[in-house]
Amino acid sequence: MHRLLLLGCLWLLAAPPGSSIFQRPTGTPAPPHLQYLLEPLHPTVHTQRGATATLPCVLRALPHNYRVKWSKVEPANYRESIIIITNGLYHRNYGPLSPRARLRRSHRYDASLTITDVALEDEGRYRCQLVNGLEDESISLTLHLEGVVFPYQPSNGRYKFNYHEAKRACEQQDSRLATYQQLYKAWTEGLDWCNAGWILDGTVHYPIINSREPCGGRLLLPGLRTYGARDKLKDRFDAFCFTSALQGRVYFIRGHLNFKEAGQACRNHGAAIAKVGQLYSAWKFSQLDRCDGGWLEDGSVRYPITTPRERCGGLPEPGVRSFGFPSKEMRTYGTYCFVGK
Repeated sequence: MHRLLLLGCLWLLAAPPGSSIFQRPTGTPAPPHLQYLLEPLHPTVHTQRGATATLPCVLRALPHNYRVKWSKVEPANYRESIIIITNGLYHRNYGPLSPRARLRRSHRYDASLTITDVALEDEGRYRCQLVNGLEDESISLTLHLEGVVFPYQPSNGRYKFNYHEAKRACEQQDSRLATYQQLYKAWTEGLDWCNAGWILDGTVHYPIINSREPCGGRLLLPGLRTYGARDKLKDRFDAFCFTSALQGRVYFIRGHLNFKEAGQACRNHGAAIAKVGQLYSAWKFSQLDRCDGGWLEDGSVRYPITTPRERCGGLPEPGVRSFGFPSKEMRTYGTYCFVGK
């Protein structure tokens, strides 16, 4: 008898979780994964740069001595940056989001996070965590910015940027390095580019719609080709930049201007010569459509086409066309200017 009891106890200890007597009777509902936090109805919140966005986090009940902590998962280093901690009565803000982040507090169970004047770097994954001793639980939400991805290289040719230079180059053109999700979405929408470029997490990719010999060969299927993670200091590639809606307007000034005259023409109108990201944003969100090449802030000459036509480059797809980086002394082009709101 004692031997049977001992064998039974050993079997219970060795049994995998969820087997035999540990199983719930048929028809018994599983305990809820979240005891205090409501699962969000829509885990992705869509917004644009400059807007106000709210990430929902609502409690079912208020446990004793609880705290709610909001944080953001940074894709470049996979760390979490704390934004706000609250105990329901008081709260404290942390980090660079501090001036633009607040709790919505539409009722006493509401711990939703509101971000004003949404910036490009705000896109990403956020976590609302209920800290309650041994019963900690959390939900994840994604803030998604509507925008456009564009490939970028400097005037001295392709594959000149290490990671840090690529990051800085995008920021100088009113954009930021794209995330993998942003580049993937751009590929599904038709981005086809043979040069490999850095993205925000330090990996290198290039999107191919039309397979061809110089881009991996005709036998490879279309896709987002990858070189994986590379040395951020030593390896050199182009950049894939991401920008969103403008807080302002881009317009064209006709003329036969060199680069210096183009900048002065914009300043004469109380504006600044437009950056590459600003031109892409105006093309994407304001349907800017011009057949005229114009100077931009980085010394390149480009023009935006919303409605493709034979005499405007002849390409069948909409896009921002480029004449590259001509001599800044050439008095051949107009200029694209940007004026903020």
